[in-house]
Amino acid sequence: MRVDPNYLTKLSSQLDQSTNVEAQLTAELSSGLRVTSLSTDPVAVAQSTILNSAISQQDTYVQVASGESSRLQATDSALGEVVTQLTSAVTLATAGANSIQNASGQTATLAQLTGIRDSILSLANTSYSGTYLFAGSQGTTKPFSIDTSTVPATTTYAGDAVAQSVVTPTGQSIQVNLPGSAVFTSVLNTLNQLIGDFSGSNVSTAVAADSASVTAALGLVTDQRSVIDNSLSRLQATSTYIQTQTATATIAQSSLVSANPADIATQLSASETQNQALMSVISSLGKTDLFDYTH
Repeated sequence: MRVDPNYLTKLSSQLDQSTNVEAQLTAELSSGLRVTSLSTDPVAVAQSTILNSAISQQDTYVQVASGESSRLQATDSALGEVVTQLTSAVTLATAGANSIQNASGQTATLAQLTGIRDSILSLANTSYSGTYLFAGSQGTTKPFSIDTSTVPATTTYAGDAVAQSVVTPTGQSIQVNLPGSAVFTSVLNTLNQLIGDFSGSNVSTAVAADSASVTAALGLVTDQRSVIDNSLSRLQATSTYIQTQTATATIAQSSLVSANPADIATQLSASETQNQALMSVISSLGKTDLFDYTH
């Protein structure tokens, strides 16, 4: 029998390889990760990176949607109170148009209408987390003021008409604000006119037309509130959907790089057995005359 001069070298190389495999499997079992570097599995790393980017974008959207939902709820609450106030104004205007009031009654109604107008002005200037809800994109600018030195009083809007929106990860655009010019300018001007007419001498005739205008203003606010409610529903629905997608993507990403403990344990046991066998062979060679392997 011929002695292979590279026999010991081959055994040593096999032992090194087996030791490296054992170390790798031990590390995977300890960390729970099958892929720890690009060289381990380039395809899995690339896919994991793509999923991680998608998950990051989805998480960002969910956070944005949560903040915008809170703003929309505050907007809806303010508009709901405006509806309540305008409903009272319609009642007062209708009563004023259908009856001849004495001086004291007219004064009392005028005070109520003025209080309603001022309350709606305050609602139009509602701020949330340091920004005004109804200033368009000019969130730090108080949107409305009223000059009562004129009859009727004059409304000034300092915001803009920009309707802001957010885009979902699926490409939907959702409006997340209501510029004050779309609703409050008309409402306040109508109330200013009503108050001015109530201050005159021919209340019934003048207020009859104003009553219809206030009713129209109430309808305008209700319509604009529907826009906000629709946006709120869409934000909440898309946020829920995106969270489900994120959970699915997270599971998929984990499966790409995570180790299977049972499989790793089996492979590690086999590797340890192989390692011990190689070491046993090498150890026996150290104690045996190579001449024995020629017979």
